[in-house]
Amino acid sequence: MNAPVTAARGKFADPDLTAKGEQRATVPLDRLDTLWINTGTLCNITCGNCYIESSPTNDRLAYIAAAEVAPYLEEARRAGTREIGFTGGEPFMNPEFLPMLEAALEAGFEALVLTNAMQPMQRRQVQGELLELKHAFADKLTLRVSLDHYTKALHETERGANTWDRALAGMDWLNANGFRMTIAGRTRWGEDEAQARAGYAGLIAERGWRIDARDHAELILFPEMSTVADVPEITTACWGILGKNPTDVMCSSSRMVVKRKGAPHAVVLPCTLLPYDTAFEMGATLEEAAAADGGMFADGAVKLCHPYCAKFCVLGGGSCS
Repeated sequence: MNAPVTAARGKFADPDLTAKGEQRATVPLDRLDTLWINTGTLCNITCGNCYIESSPTNDRLAYIAAAEVAPYLEEARRAGTREIGFTGGEPFMNPEFLPMLEAALEAGFEALVLTNAMQPMQRRQVQGELLELKHAFADKLTLRVSLDHYTKALHETERGANTWDRALAGMDWLNANGFRMTIAGRTRWGEDEAQARAGYAGLIAERGWRIDARDHAELILFPEMSTVADVPEITTACWGILGKNPTDVMCSSSRMVVKRKGAPHAVVLPCTLLPYDTAFEMGATLEEAAAADGGMFADGAVKLCHPYCAKFCVLGGGSCS
């Protein structure tokens, strides 16, 4: 039985009820369209507001090995999954990243790699192997580059000094070699979406990149996230009020695999946004995740009991896929 819930307990305290005592919304898995693999939280740079706190010293999520990823690829294949997404940290820092990327492509999946396109990706050996994968699998491989604004000043406000030119050099190389490339930007700069897309369009035209800034899949503008921001909780009534469906939310079609530092094995989480919260662990396999019950889950459905669920996914309309 749930303990009585009052506003004094604060929001997101009870997995089943909001602070006002209303039934919390849940999102069942409609289809496993994207399986995310977190390659580890180590990164070559430290950003000002990284939701996963990646940095050159943060190894809270360890480098996952290709052998650990292989069983998940097989489970995903049986589930009819379309895409394997790789995120970090910076995936190209994981010494086994390219073998696991190749394994995903060889298994017939589309592959999406989230990268800052900087030095780890620009190493000669890495570029050589990337070119081999591109030639072998053509349009099955997409690299999404984080470019936080279309100006150097604001991009470096988030990413730090000397990051702009290095990122653009990596993007120029990807474009020149015919890779499918998309951009992930941010919406924290006080401009509306039309202004942002127009600004990115100008940069894209200047660089000659094959990206359509009007296409929301080719230029993704992410809402900002904060665990301390005052955001409303999502109740079952919100779907009708907002004109949304649970299938619009990222966790209806994706799961993420992480390997925590010192843990005996990897675990499955609902999405890419909650890498550290152990309350959202769904099990060690995709099969276990599908049956997760109790706590934050009800027969594999995810209870929207985190500020990111509201701010990023339901109200912000964000999706990492």
